[in-house]
Amino acid sequence: MRVVNFEGIIRQAWEEYDASRGVISVTDISAKVSTNHVFRVKLENGGKVIAKLSYFGQYEHFVDDHTLINALANNLNAPYERFLARSLMKGNSLYTYKYSDRDLSAWVVFYNAVCVKEKLPRVLNEFQVRRLGQEVAKFHKACFELKNILPYWSKTITIDIEYLLKIIESEDGQFEHRMHTDSIRYQCDLLFKNMEALGANSLPAIPVFVDWNIGNFSVDEDLHFYSRWDYDWFRMSSRVMDFYFFSRVCSSVGDRTSFSYYVDPMMEERFLWFLEEYHQIYPLTQTEILFMKEAYRFFILNYVIKDGRYFFHEIYASRLQNEAHTIHFPELDKKFDAEKILARLNC
Repeated sequence: MRVVNFEGIIRQAWEEYDASRGVISVTDISAKVSTNHVFRVKLENGGKVIAKLSYFGQYEHFVDDHTLINALANNLNAPYERFLARSLMKGNSLYTYKYSDRDLSAWVVFYNAVCVKEKLPRVLNEFQVRRLGQEVAKFHKACFELKNILPYWSKTITIDIEYLLKIIESEDGQFEHRMHTDSIRYQCDLLFKNMEALGANSLPAIPVFVDWNIGNFSVDEDLHFYSRWDYDWFRMSSRVMDFYFFSRVCSSVGDRTSFSYYVDPMMEERFLWFLEEYHQIYPLTQTEILFMKEAYRFFILNYVIKDGRYFFHEIYASRLQNEAHTIHFPELDKKFDAEKILARLNC
């Protein structure tokens, strides 16, 4: 197995960006469950920046995502004007570095580090759950207000799922998913059918970060959002796409390092507390509540099945993909009850 010199790629990326400020050290600070790589870069002038290196997906989507995030970071008003990390610019453009050799294509973006305050506890009490619902609603409203001034984006649910269908027709895809190709096709077809019936493609698209585990953001002493990092799953989509991870944060078992993606947290009383507070500030429509089920289906198809072996280490990816077919898809129709949510919110 080839050993990749990620530090060397980061040094090359920085030298192309600004050779006048040399690099003293490059330290890997990546999360251990992910194959993405994040580095702290110390510079000769005493400065520090964060580098993110990715080598799956498409370079064009990587550039789109970080251009959008940077535009969002620069346009959010108080209290979110410092919430997101800003990427480094070169001239008038976002700087990205594309590395390529015979065996590997990878791309790099640099950030200024954000300040971090408090992390939420692993299990929240009712007050904390309700405050989180209020805070997410306010942040989503702020993102919605900027949707018309953000740059173009190319990544959609349809494009991602069509790409998954192409993958399972390929030689590599046939090998990886050899036991489940029919199941994957069925779930993709069901997603498209249900989205069309709901009219979900007409739902407003706002910036969503999808992965909201408590290791990805911090709050102040009053539980208001303070800073957010880790943009691996960023996309422009319905605000509902963020809800599954918030249900996990609100759940009775809380945020865990040993994890799975059961649908159960979306049916817990604790998540209904969250939605009650959210709905008071930024009301949800009936279509959006019904779409929660399909957003979860898309999450499993896209981030677990399509990208799982690239994003997660192999020990996690294999287990999560197996659970998708043996547990999550079979339980979705049995356990997700939109009527319970609709009744609670009086929609």
